[in-house]
Amino acid sequence: MHYLHTLLFGLYPYVAGVVFLVGSLLRYDHGQYTWKTGSSQMLSSRRMRLASPLFHVGILVIFFGHLVGLLTPHWVYAPFISAGNKQIMAILVGGIAGVMCLVGGAMLMHRRFTDPRVKASSTFSDNLIIVLLVVQVTLGLLTIPAAMHHLDGGVMLKLADWAQAIVFFQGNAASHLEGLGFIYHIHIFIGLTIVLIFPFTRLVHVWSAPLGYLGRRYQIVRRRDAGGH
Repeated sequence: MHYLHTLLFGLYPYVAGVVFLVGSLLRYDHGQYTWKTGSSQMLSSRRMRLASPLFHVGILVIFFGHLVGLLTPHWVYAPFISAGNKQIMAILVGGIAGVMCLVGGAMLMHRRFTDPRVKASSTFSDNLIIVLLVVQVTLGLLTIPAAMHHLDGGVMLKLADWAQAIVFFQGNAASHLEGLGFIYHIHIFIGLTIVLIFPFTRLVHVWSAPLGYLGRRYQIVRRRDAGGH
């Protein structure tokens, strides 16, 4: 069991990370015609007006919350907020974002599997990734009851130590997860699997987020008058 634990949480993160980076580069270089969101809104816009914003806002808050929360060393925020209070804040913000993401994701998944036009245009990877994302956010919400039993922030610090050990290539990273509940382990494993298959799904469009529009200069468009001048 110790070997399997090390394999899944000490080595698998690097396998997933390498496939994530190399796969994304290769797909961008050799498959740019597949580098798209693959939006199905034109096929059916039913429930999209509610489901899509809920899902995307929720998942963005969750992503950046995990990114900052796990990779920021404890000494950076220790003078301003205790580990326990940080965990409570993470539970509140993450819980709200998780519910938003789950509701929106469940609506999108139901639509993808039940709407005839959307179902006919969906690929295996489309179906797989929406299912994995819904399962992952569900698992994340299920960690909240477990986290409520240890509000001192100890478990959160262990998770952060593991993530930082992986990112900064520290040895024996998997040891930081020893003793944690099964729900945390399966949540991390599914998350790593999503990272692994990322380059082979429509999620690659995340790399092409139109951030340039935020700093683009205004364009003045004049309407042509009736005389054609």
